[in-house]
Amino acid sequence: MRRISIGNGALTASEISLGCMRISEMSKKDAANLINTALEEGIDFFDHADIYGGGKSEEMFAQAVDMRPGIREKFIIQTKCGIRQGYFDFSKEHILEAVDGSLKRLQTDYIDVLLLHRPDALVEPEEVAEAFSILQSSGKVRNFGVSNQNPMQIELLKKYLNQKIIINQLQLSITNTGMIDSGINVNMKVEGSIDRDGSILDYCRLNDITIQPWSPFQFGFFEGVFLNNEKFPELNKKIDELAEKKGVANTAIAIAWLLRHPAKMQPIVGTTNVSRLKDICKASTIELTRQEWYEIYLAAGNKLP
Repeated sequence: MRRISIGNGALTASEISLGCMRISEMSKKDAANLINTALEEGIDFFDHADIYGGGKSEEMFAQAVDMRPGIREKFIIQTKCGIRQGYFDFSKEHILEAVDGSLKRLQTDYIDVLLLHRPDALVEPEEVAEAFSILQSSGKVRNFGVSNQNPMQIELLKKYLNQKIIINQLQLSITNTGMIDSGINVNMKVEGSIDRDGSILDYCRLNDITIQPWSPFQFGFFEGVFLNNEKFPELNKKIDELAEKKGVANTAIAIAWLLRHPAKMQPIVGTTNVSRLKDICKASTIELTRQEWYEIYLAAGNKLP
């Protein structure tokens, strides 16, 4: 597994991360097998959130690895907070309470990365700054980031924060390419030219913020997977062709497409299938050519100006 620099040196980690949203539904034995397989494949970055499984995903992770100091150092653990039942909450009080809850469930005394989970329209950045400073000075959180935020939302936080934002987790897949489309269709009167996110891709590259694509196999907003889906015949034909050519599974090609981007993204893969995880990790052993990358992009239904 190749390794990348997260946030321009804040961390060095595997270029693929295992998303732990669904491990709450697994047995301790199966969860342990999945996590150990990830480690064997070179994955050391594990993504959580306090809402995953209502907190049970964090609990299952700790139980599955038999969390203790000697084991803890094997993992880079990221978790998220800010989503509550029916609303978002970036208040100082909630952030501090949420982190304490995650620490307890994960059976650890520190979190490597804390992300704010989706934007809170009522955010008071001064409160976020106070919470982050308390968490950093106490040693409870070592690094900070956001999820699904645009450049101006990040800039607003940065005005008050003493900490660097090192990660932005964003939806991105071969069939969800809005942030790429707008950069290709500049000065065009076409659908792809619409900039819906404030040039977040270029902004993150300029500010050394690592993008973590979530749902890398999904199309739409959790509408389903595009692989082996009859809705995407040309795309699957091209992916399967390249998979056979390179001797990997179609899942590896889908992830390799993201890894080929020079932004050096870190995709979050959420499979609970050990065999599928091994197939996905082979993406780190191949590299698509520029032509192959564009062939996949066009096969997904995109057009070049």
